Amino acid sequence: MCLPSCVNSGIRIVMFGPGNPGRRCCNACCCLFVFALLTANVLAAIRVSPESITLRGPESSQQLLVLDVTAPGRSLDLSREARFELADPSIAGIDERGLAIPKRDGATEIIVRRSADVARVPVKVEAFAQPEPISFEHEVMPLLTKLGCNSGGCHGKAEGQNGFKLSVFGFDSRADYDAIVKEGRGRRVFVAAPDRSMLLLKATSTVAHGGGRKIEWGNRSFQLLRRWIAEGAEFADAKSGEVASIEVEPAEQVLAPSGTQQLRVTAIDADGSRRCVTAESDYVSNAESIAGCDSRGLVQAGVIPGEAAVLVRYMGKVAVSRITLPREGVKVARPRELNFIDKHVWNKLERLGIPPSEPADDAMFLRRVYLDTIGTLPTADEARKFLADKDPNRRARLIDRLLEREEYADYWTMRWGDILRIDQAKIKPAGAVAMTRWLRKNIRENVPYDRMVYEIITARGNSASEGPVGFYKAVTGPEAIARSFSQLFLGVRIECAQCHHHPSEKWGQEDYFALAGLFTGVAHKPVSDGNEVYFWQGGTDLNHPRTGKPVPAHALGAEAKKFSPGEDRRRELAQWMIAKDNPFFARSVVNRLWAHYFGRGLVMPIDDLRATNPAGNEPLFAELSQHLKDVKYDLKAFTRTLLNSAVYQLSSATNASNVTDEQNFSHAAEKALPAEVLLDAICQATGEAEKFNGWPEGYRAIQIWDSSMPSYFFRIFGRPTRVSVCECERSNEPSIAQALHLMNSPEIMEKIQSPDGRARKLADSDRKPAEIVDELYLSVLSRPASAAEQKLMLEAFDGRSNRREAVEDVMWALINSRDFLSNQ
Repeated sequence: MCLPSCVNSGIRIVMFGPGNPGRRCCNACCCLFVFALLTANVLAAIRVSPESITLRGPESSQQLLVLDVTAPGRSLDLSREARFELADPSIAGIDERGLAIPKRDGATEIIVRRSADVARVPVKVEAFAQPEPISFEHEVMPLLTKLGCNSGGCHGKAEGQNGFKLSVFGFDSRADYDAIVKEGRGRRVFVAAPDRSMLLLKATSTVAHGGGRKIEWGNRSFQLLRRWIAEGAEFADAKSGEVASIEVEPAEQVLAPSGTQQLRVTAIDADGSRRCVTAESDYVSNAESIAGCDSRGLVQAGVIPGEAAVLVRYMGKVAVSRITLPREGVKVARPRELNFIDKHVWNKLERLGIPPSEPADDAMFLRRVYLDTIGTLPTADEARKFLADKDPNRRARLIDRLLEREEYADYWTMRWGDILRIDQAKIKPAGAVAMTRWLRKNIRENVPYDRMVYEIITARGNSASEGPVGFYKAVTGPEAIARSFSQLFLGVRIECAQCHHHPSEKWGQEDYFALAGLFTGVAHKPVSDGNEVYFWQGGTDLNHPRTGKPVPAHALGAEAKKFSPGEDRRRELAQWMIAKDNPFFARSVVNRLWAHYFGRGLVMPIDDLRATNPAGNEPLFAELSQHLKDVKYDLKAFTRTLLNSAVYQLSSATNASNVTDEQNFSHAAEKALPAEVLLDAICQATGEAEKFNGWPEGYRAIQIWDSSMPSYFFRIFGRPTRVSVCECERSNEPSIAQALHLMNSPEIMEKIQSPDGRARKLADSDRKPAEIVDELYLSVLSRPASAAEQKLMLEAFDGRSNRREAVEDVMWALINSRDFLSNQ
């Protein structure tokens, strides 16, 4: 039998020789080959990465990763169960996590053991006795960032801290050098006596330090700072190469519950040279309950299944390691697939071992799709008719009808009006009416989303004329406009790059001012009707705040273009934005709509799309974005796809295995009703309309464009005042004030007790109590009462002569129920 056959068949190969007299080998050449492999450790079940180490300089380090090569599809970290030994401990050291450090020049090897498996890693130490000078930019600055000294909460904030100011996350190394070495009369560093330097005394808390102890006296961080000071505290150094990127390993990993994974970070310089910066990097997990990460890059998994992204940051460069934590031993039965959305969600749940909930019943689906799509409750008759319908396609037909209703245009005009800042206090009532009419017309006629955005970006004309020009009145100044459009239509929060390099993205100040430079030509002048006309008067490039040099205007990540003097630069941006290959545009609106209908975005926050904030289901996100392009940005067609998926139609009732799942859409999310929708629902349920101050009777809350209209109900239930393009301005968080208002508000009691309201009409009818209860349930909760609910509510009628009070009590109880206040 040849060796490959032995190995591939799983047969254990035993070597024969003098120790095994009387036994014969199946193949002599196999024995010799196996012997060679074993002596070279090739058949060991562990692999150590890297296979050899060179440590250059006293402050260098190298993280080892010990991997199990016998686990197919899963490289298990064994750093916590492996043992490390050094052939010569005087040359190098290694801790229990596998971080190797130098001690003196020379060569040795690290011996890694795991049970019977052994691997050897050659180690070479250079430039220990005669090291290169410490690099302020490449070694001191990363250390200050790692210690948090230049964070926004410490010396990196705008005014600094206690007279000492650093640039945020070290984006301006020259200014930081001057602050440390030259400011404060030079007392922060003392070259003649490094140990007396205030920088070291404060950091070690030898002298009182408001930030507490950052380093221990004598440790490696201390030695680095001390050597830099002793060498003369110079700014210039031999290590002048820029860090081009960083690489984190593993980039993806599957962990068992409570499992661990040591990360390794490698900096790649512009010349291609590589060095380990694991100990110098920052680590932040976006889901600590699933997998957290300590300051040394050790990932610790929890017990809740899901995915976490660990952001790694070093010298302005970022990378992400994605950690998947499945529930082991759970076999997930795949429900039926209605479209591609279901395929991707079921794939994810199957991989994580999270079984989805059962499909929602017709009553739950009915109420959910009405409130999500048109912001309006179904009437009792509509509910009764749908629940009696036996057509297998009844849900799809209902979705089609809802998308054509006038309430759809009303509701989505309100939703988009919030983030487009249609605020009459800023753009005057005439401007708010004009922009609202334009927006509603576009939504009602289903104008493609890309065309709407193009019109908004390039808007010009009278602010009181029907159109989107009011946005330029609400948001003024090139920088504010650029920030707003970037967040609104690209999902990119660029504002951090105004003052420093974005801490978790690739955008820097040059990108920020290049984008803002596209709006420098927006101008306006007053006209006779008291409004303003907006026009383009020719743009100019903005200057970089640090260099003072003009930054050529261009879109994010696009090439700069030379514009003619009168050319409207916004058209270039609009064309770039709606282009098919734009990496942000489609994803931004896809995530926004998904979050509305499913309760959370594929990326959270919904308008913070970046490489370091990956989607919870990237294959789904990619196909949804392509689907939006395929339907030519038809938002109704896209919405129809979302609503017809089996995922959207899941029940909100959880099972034992998915009750803790908050990110994978294994069950429907429970969503609090927006303020306007809730008020309209109360009015519809009670049969008594709201009277809005200064508005004609018959208007519903979702039709009110005046965001500054005084209303206690709107205020406590979180209606936005439209001062920001962020959806976070709308607050749906429940509060005690809300509960007390619903229970005790005289306005709501007036609606329940109104002589013309639903409760009075039902009380005065000849219907039996059981029929009244059912009618109330259909009117308020869009479903009939269960047998248990019927029995409970009928007690309100027992022994009471005042039938009207009984009906009002039942209605009051239903309006204050959790089922009414949320959309499940």
